[in-house]
Amino acid sequence: MRVFVTGASGWIGSAVVPELIGSGHQVVGLARSDTSTAALTAAGVDVVRGTIDDLDVLGSTAAASDGVIHLAFKHDIAFTGDFQGAAEADRHAVDTLGDALSGTGRPFVLASGLAGLAPGRVVTERDTPTIDGSPVSARSATAQAVLALASRGVRSSVVRLSPTCHGDGDNGFMAALVAIARAKGVSGHIGDGANRWPAVHRLDAARLFRLAVEKAPAGSVLHGVAEEGVPIRDIAEVIGRHLEVPVTSVAPEAAAEHFTWLGGFLGQDIPASNALTCELLDWRPTHPGLLEDLDKGHYFRVPATPA
Repeated sequence: MRVFVTGASGWIGSAVVPELIGSGHQVVGLARSDTSTAALTAAGVDVVRGTIDDLDVLGSTAAASDGVIHLAFKHDIAFTGDFQGAAEADRHAVDTLGDALSGTGRPFVLASGLAGLAPGRVVTERDTPTIDGSPVSARSATAQAVLALASRGVRSSVVRLSPTCHGDGDNGFMAALVAIARAKGVSGHIGDGANRWPAVHRLDAARLFRLAVEKAPAGSVLHGVAEEGVPIRDIAEVIGRHLEVPVTSVAPEAAAEHFTWLGGFLGQDIPASNALTCELLDWRPTHPGLLEDLDKGHYFRVPATPA
């Protein structure tokens, strides 16, 4: 297959690309900079220059491909105050890609998330999000729109990723927690820290995206989850041990000040199951779990900076 990948040089994309190529697929990658272009070219990718705002580029490239994996998202503006703008740009991109694939029977795989689906209980692939007009639910609405493309002759699927896709080189939530603990001199969790986050290793997530584009049935919801729920307190304890700083509870009302932008996410309890995904695609995560990965030490080699 000739697979068009947006976000191909990003954290997940740079693992998806070799996964696809290693399985015999040809990859076309969207690149918005010279640096990304060079990295993708070196990886054996056919590069198309542009961003997710270049709708003509997205549409024509998707139409000339055998399938699409959409990983790109404007995280840079999403986590600095304009999540709504990022979600709107994503929706325009998704609508363009969907129109290009309509009636072809070709696969379209979207990366989405698990936050906000069913706080406090284990989320399954059968759970549907509540669309209430909030910025977060705007992204959920985009995922629902992708699933609806199944009725328009697109083999669409949505991969709901764990909030932490960890691994060597990660500069996301775990790196942010390490950076905050280093700066504050304490490794914190909110309240008792019993709330849970699902987790998946980046390389296991990459394999799931490859399986999805190859064989996920139209309208499939998939969970990029290897561990159902890791207590945040356990994460804080590993970070504290490696940095040799105390582990402490942060009151919910002080979370925004202590954890900055991460404060709005860290207190969420969002365990999630992968049972239906594993059954459907015979996907079996094999790489280290989150705590084991943290214990390898690569998150602590150099000062980590928040994404």
